[in-house]
Amino acid sequence: MEVLMQILLGPLVWLGFAVFFLGSAYRLVSMALLARKERVVFPTFSARFGLRSVLHWLAPFGTVNMRIRPLFTVVSFAFHLCLVITPLLVMGHAVLWERSWGVRWWSLPPGLADVMTLVVVCGGLFFLLRRIAAPQVRNVSTWRDHLLVLLVISPFATGFVVHKQWLDPEWTTALHVLCGVAWLVAIPFTRLSHMFWWVFTRAFMGSEFGAVRKARDW
Repeated sequence: MEVLMQILLGPLVWLGFAVFFLGSAYRLVSMALLARKERVVFPTFSARFGLRSVLHWLAPFGTVNMRIRPLFTVVSFAFHLCLVITPLLVMGHAVLWERSWGVRWWSLPPGLADVMTLVVVCGGLFFLLRRIAAPQVRNVSTWRDHLLVLLVISPFATGFVVHKQWLDPEWTTALHVLCGVAWLVAIPFTRLSHMFWWVFTRAFMGSEFGAVRKARDW
């Protein structure tokens, strides 16, 4: 088991980060080249209206659609906020960073980290049930989308189990690392890549509506 953990926390984690960064760079460059080739995105792009749109959609309840669906808005903002912050600041990860590279930073209190982890897990289950129950989402969803939601919450669920030591800590830690690596590898090549694209999509929409149509896009 010790050898397995050395492989998981060493070469496998590095491989996951390598695929994530290289795959993300490839997708960003390829999309930029495609946008330039189409001669549609860049000619209409406006930094002013694009930034205005991005900032407006980052504000909770800043759009009509957000105000129409308050429950979804609250869950979505809480989910994404905890999804980003928790892995970066959870105490277990901070300890690993310090042991491996001597890098130290502030970590979340254990109780708060537990709450934020559960927000991600429960939020993911909420989105999964919504994809199954809501016709407007179910009609454009496939089994891959359902698996993707489960993949997103799997590192948080397994990490919570490891922290609480409800099961064998060595095997659950190994599963936690595998889920985290799978998550990193999947980001550039699945719908998870919207973590990059939404900024550019929203900036383009803001530019199109503001500079060309002289209207708001929210």
